[in-house]
Amino acid sequence: MIDYATWCAIRDGVASHLSAPQLAASLNLDVKTVRHWIDRPYAPRARVPRTSKLDPYKGRIVGWLDAHPLTAQQVFQRLRDAGYEGGISIVKDYVHKICPPRREAFLTLAFAPGKAAQVDWGLCRARHSPHYAESRTMPSSPGYRFRARL
Repeated sequence: MIDYATWCAIRDGVASHLSAPQLAASLNLDVKTVRHWIDRPYAPRARVPRTSKLDPYKGRIVGWLDAHPLTAQQVFQRLRDAGYEGGISIVKDYVHKICPPRREAFLTLAFAPGKAAQVDWGLCRARHSPHYAESRTMPSSPGYRFRARL
């Protein structure tokens, strides 16, 4: 089977009145291959649908994921217990395809100016004795910033 670019090169060579041996030499192909494709339209090879080792278990996986938020590794372990003999990569691909994406794990906070304060503690090391310092800031209020030493 040749690719589409090679087929186009054969068609261009035929349009330029090159013979099959000349085309074969210029394209590094066998003469029989060039003669085969000179008069034929390009048709990619048809894909044969294959069954997966996971196909008998797909309904069971959907049921498990509807009942509990399982990871692909947990689904794989349950499938192994049920007699599944395939690999984990097929299970991971299928679980990631059918599961909705997880939400982001943070919460965005928004406060009006002057309604919240933020306190950060840090350790300031002096030459001989440590001192603790407190820094207070007001979010969204650049004019209300101060520092205090305790």
